[in-house]
Amino acid sequence: MTISYSVIIPAYNEEKWLPNTLNFLKKSMEAVEANGEIIVVDNNSTDNTAQIAKENGARVIYEPVNQISRARNAGAKIAKGQYLIFLDADTILPLDLLQTALFNLSIEMCCGGGVIVATEKTLQPFAQKFVDFWNWLSIKFGLAAGCFIYCLKEGFEATGGFSELVYAGEEIFFSHSLKSWGRKRGLDFRIILKPSVITSIRKIEWFTIYQMTVRILFILVFPLAIRFRIFCSPWYYRPKK
Repeated sequence: MTISYSVIIPAYNEEKWLPNTLNFLKKSMEAVEANGEIIVVDNNSTDNTAQIAKENGARVIYEPVNQISRARNAGAKIAKGQYLIFLDADTILPLDLLQTALFNLSIEMCCGGGVIVATEKTLQPFAQKFVDFWNWLSIKFGLAAGCFIYCLKEGFEATGGFSELVYAGEEIFFSHSLKSWGRKRGLDFRIILKPSVITSIRKIEWFTIYQMTVRILFILVFPLAIRFRIFCSPWYYRPKK
């Protein structure tokens, strides 16, 4: 059986969210004709993440260095598909989204892209403005949200994948690199407008709006802060049981 696409999920202590994500993902995969595979990268988890992934039919590899970009790169390295889909472990894939992404890549006019983001629960107005602002930036400047990125494997390898110099925001750098690579070959970088991907609001539940705002502003003022994990806690923090 030829594998056409690979879905790569970086996962650090994701036993709470991973089952739902895999459930919706498998339904989406059943709805497309092409054959695909699921790769879950256990990024140094201390819970049942790896076991849950195996029970759901995923290929599981272990990445000991707790870094999102490194986990994504590790998954891409062993991927068999010519198309790559990067999906976060707390993100729900609507039924038509995978099909749309694969179609974009198959028509030889697109190098990859992202999707508009929606949340699983209604947000407070101030928090919703953050999401709306990101979606505007995504469309305006062609930036893929980290929760769902799709691309040609050829383009991924040519650009070097996700930067391992940073602990957050690697999807921004990758978007720029992939767009540049694609532009030279007449390939578009496409943000899918419908359907939107549905992601959790766990960061807002774990941190107050004030805490999140301070962290984001700090990174904007001191962009080199993303090279240090200590300043990127919203992406790596997991509440104790």
